[in-house]
Amino acid sequence: MDNDHLTVFVSDYSASKAFYEETLAPLGLVVLLDWPDARRVYFGPAGKPSSLWVVESDLAGGTQIALSAEDSGAVHAFFGTAIAAGGRIDREPGSRPDSSHEYYSARVLDFDGNSLEAAYRGESTALSSPAAA
Repeated sequence: MDNDHLTVFVSDYSASKAFYEETLAPLGLVVLLDWPDARRVYFGPAGKPSSLWVVESDLAGGTQIALSAEDSGAVHAFFGTAIAAGGRIDREPGSRPDSSHEYYSARVLDFDGNSLEAAYRGESTALSSPAAA
């Protein structure tokens, strides 16, 4: 099943825009539309329709999103960037054998407690950390 777009509700548009802009870059998502007056910013792959909307709302928090990563290196880049941008660690990069031996991911929480995960479903050899290789 393909999704057209997902919406993440946040309490602070400006802070969240900066966080998501940095955090999503390693996954190839960039700002496509930015409507500061409406307190919303739309992200997606360059040259394609937006796929992740960040919108200021009283409904902030509680969303869980897992985005595809190209490889385990992108998972690590996502994680490091997210933590440097102020995200909180929820799950450090690693394999998730409880899900699949080919599932490698990392998960962070944004300022509102929304869960953002980068996941790579690749070959078992990709499960080791790039630093360990």
